[in-house]
Amino acid sequence: MTHTFQSGIIPEASSDALFITFDVKKEHIACAKKALSMSPIIIGELQQQFPDAQLYASIGISDAAWAYFDENGRPAELAPFPHFSHNGIEVGETKGDLVFHIRSMRRDTSYLLANALYQAFDDSLNIIDEVSCFKYLDNRDLTGFIDGTENPEGEARKAVALVGEEDAQFKNGSYLNLMRFEHDLTKWEQLDLKTQEDTYGRTKYANEEYASKDKSAHAHTKRTSIKDPNGKSLEILRHSMPFASLTCKGLMFASYSKTPAIFNQMLKSMVEGDENGNQDHLMQYTTAKTGNAFFVPPVTWLESLRNDI
Repeated sequence: MTHTFQSGIIPEASSDALFITFDVKKEHIACAKKALSMSPIIIGELQQQFPDAQLYASIGISDAAWAYFDENGRPAELAPFPHFSHNGIEVGETKGDLVFHIRSMRRDTSYLLANALYQAFDDSLNIIDEVSCFKYLDNRDLTGFIDGTENPEGEARKAVALVGEEDAQFKNGSYLNLMRFEHDLTKWEQLDLKTQEDTYGRTKYANEEYASKDKSAHAHTKRTSIKDPNGKSLEILRHSMPFASLTCKGLMFASYSKTPAIFNQMLKSMVEGDENGNQDHLMQYTTAKTGNAFFVPPVTWLESLRNDI
């Protein structure tokens, strides 16, 4: 294993992804712990078998399930998914102890890895949600707008996504926030182009962000622009991807960060709005069906579980 951080966090966008959330069966914790400890080996073997697939994976653990695996320490900021509600829009935590985030440039290798990990956990998990995602056009959401435009690049991706010396025991871990949004595309597509662009605060086809002075207080890019007290932009690393059937279409929002506080601020700004209650108008066209917060521990922590078996 080249890095101590899990492989699904840092690499650039993939063309295929699986997001699978589980409940852990308490009576089979020993089995789950063993499988978790062996997961780096399982992932590494398939990465070596399919070197051109750019196969990556992250496994995250929720606040509620953390003590099942480690009673002696816990990530400093691991907490339940936040709850926000205002003016008819509500988001909150849904069930989920464990998550597999698997991605690659080949659907078959994503499946093979998901299946290998699931088999390793044997009867210790109950599947809650399984969503298969795909790259849509040039990394666009199904609303037609490019997603993840503001992602950090190069080495900045590690600086944004990975825990540092501030929590040395869990250095190179990451906080993963995951939400499944279902879009009302019928309602969205009835809007004229200018209204759609104003809702995002960005042009649709050229992908040019509006100047700050031209943005509505309700614009998505306005509501998700978070700054520290010194005016510096606070970033997260997004790995969101669309999913679709003929009857259900939406976005799996996924973000990694060295602290969950930034995502929490963004979500609060979207739902509760600014000091005048200006909410993110994009939320009028999509509904959050799930909300989960996980910690993706470093590979060294996963391997250390073998000492407890």
